[in-house]
Amino acid sequence: MSGRTTGRRGKAERAPLNRERVVTAAIALADEKGEAGVTMRAVAARLSVEAMSLYNHVTGRDDILDGMVDAVFSEIELPTSGSGWKTAMRDRAYSTRAALLRHPWAVGLMDSRSQPGPATLRHHDAVLGALIEGGFSIGMAGHAISLIDSYIYGFVLQELSLPFTSDAELADVAGDILRDLPADMYPHLTAIIAERASGQGYDSADEFEFGLALILGALPLLPANPSTEVNTTPENRGV
Repeated sequence: MSGRTTGRRGKAERAPLNRERVVTAAIALADEKGEAGVTMRAVAARLSVEAMSLYNHVTGRDDILDGMVDAVFSEIELPTSGSGWKTAMRDRAYSTRAALLRHPWAVGLMDSRSQPGPATLRHHDAVLGALIEGGFSIGMAGHAISLIDSYIYGFVLQELSLPFTSDAELADVAGDILRDLPADMYPHLTAIIAERASGQGYDSADEFEFGLALILGALPLLPANPSTEVNTTPENRGV
């Protein structure tokens, strides 16, 4: 029998195409170019296949986006039972922030899908479970998740939009602003920018923890229905 192999057998076999490979390729594209860079043609090119072959595994771009969001949720650590709700929510918040910083395109998509995947459903169920186990009613658990997620997503959006990524860049940006800022017109703004320019006044992790600690500290003090139960003491009425 001849020891020669055909050209077909001699080539490295390509991994079969499947939904996971399509979604993974789309995530890589989005990490490089943003959500807008994820098109059927671009994903197919990344996989070295024809665009039409993708439809054997996904129904279209929306289906790919569903898979991408579900993949990001799968990267977020699930709350550990018995760890206490504050610890669970703090750990989950930090894990969520880390995942969103790895995938900046995902911030605006996390709660946008009408067809949530298994990782998304598992995540939300576990978070609700940790809060309910900690003594929250179902309604208050819903309020808590909404509040915490609004903070996380908003913080990450702001963090990603900052015009610096290091202390040195922060000092340069703050210094440029100070040079053009009339200190006598904006004394308070000048003071805080000068503090930032010193390189000692801003740390994104510290800022994140400051707000998160306030939220987690306040949650147990909220009424069962914050939208209707308000404090009507004279101080809060302005009397």
